[in-house]
Order: sequence, then structure tokens, then C-alpha cells
Amino acid sequence: MNKRRREALLKFCASLQLEMDDIELLNVALTHTSYAYEAKVKPRPEYNQRLEFLGDSVLSLVVSTYIYDKYTTKDEGYLSKLRAFLVCEGTLAYLANGINLGDYLLLGKGELNLNGEHNPSILADAFEAVIGAYYLAAGLSKVEKFLYDVMLKNIDELAKDGLELDYKTRLQEKVQKQGVAEIAYEELSAQGPAHAKTFTMRVLINGKEFGTGSGHSKKEAEQQAAKKTLEAIK
Repeated sequence: MNKRRREALLKFCASLQLEMDDIELLNVALTHTSYAYEAKVKPRPEYNQRLEFLGDSVLSLVVSTYIYDKYTTKDEGYLSKLRAFLVCEGTLAYLANGINLGDYLLLGKGELNLNGEHNPSILADAFEAVIGAYYLAAGLSKVEKFLYDVMLKNIDELAKDGLELDYKTRLQEKVQKQGVAEIAYEELSAQGPAHAKTFTMRVLINGKEFGTGSGHSKKEAEQQAAKKTLEAIK
């Protein structure tokens, strides 16, 4: 890791008050597979999938414990729904954007050309990988504090529009309240290798385009397009 990269990661830690001594581990957490596979050096750089796997479990444990203690009168069904909302891709990508995580990602040229630093799937995965790295470097209590600061203390705000992130359903319900409307989703592009395509879809309401979205599946791209449309017609 060069000096400039190290200084950038130290700045990232300072901005979030992360007590991260192992900057190399954080660098791995912020390295996407595309960057590793396109690297010219041998062996290839480590990438963040293993840390993402670990971070996913740590995140689930911390969130489950917190909401179990906070919502003492809620049943298992409500807690499961709330946890699913808090750890879903859309929420994690939103939180990742809030800490400017995309600015520190190492991406291959293909992903950079596709604005991968804004891709919800990449951001959510990297957020989990950072949690995994921080857990290994600093322990569970530090992770709990970090997640409280960036997520848990804001649960009510995060969930104010409901616990469902089914933007397509919400869009359908909204336009139907305003009268008869035909909603259609059209594919604009599908770029990248077969194992890692990025799809771009658009929403048409009565034939007029309202929003576009991207994702690693058509379903994900449609959800993102519906989300953008909901924001546009509020």
C-alpha cells in the first residue's frame, strides 16, 4: 500500500472515530473483486469477500441483540422484519453513502466505468466487509459502538417510511391513488461480463420516463428505478 492510500484510509478512520490499527486489513475490506482480478501483479491483491462473509454475521448479531433489548414488547415476527430491513442491501448502501465509503473503494476499470462506487450492491458488501475488518482488528464492543453511531441510534428515522423496501409496490400504490396509470419497466442496458453484469432499467408511467436504476440483476435495477421515481414524484 502506498503512502497516499494509507493516509486516505487513516483519514477515513478518523472521520468515523474507528480505532483501526490494521490499516492493511481495512484496505482489503475496501478492495472489490474487480480490482483484484484486473491487477497486473502476482499474487493478486486480496479482496473483500471473506471479510464481507464475516461482517454479515457480526452485523446480524449486533443488530439482533440491540433490537431485542430495545423493543421488549415486540414479538419475533416484528423483530425479524425489523432486522431484515436494517441489514438489507438498500439500508446498508444508504449507510455506506452516509459515510462516503464509495470514495475509498478500490474498483477495476470496468466497475469504475459503470460508476461502481455508487452501486448499492457493491456499497452494501463493502460496508459489511468493513464491519468484519473492524471486528477482527478492534473487537465486538468497538463494532457495537460504530454501528450504534451510524445505524442503531437512528432506527426510527431509517424505518419511518415502513419496514418494507419494496419500492415497486410502493410506487404502484402511490400512482393508483392518483388515478389510473400504467407502469412499465424497460431494460436500457446490460454491461459487464456474464458472471457480473450490471443492468440499467427505467420506469415508464403512462409512457413517460420517470426514473432509472442499476443493479446486478434486473429485479434489483427495477427496485432502484422505482425508488428514484418515488423520490422524483414526492
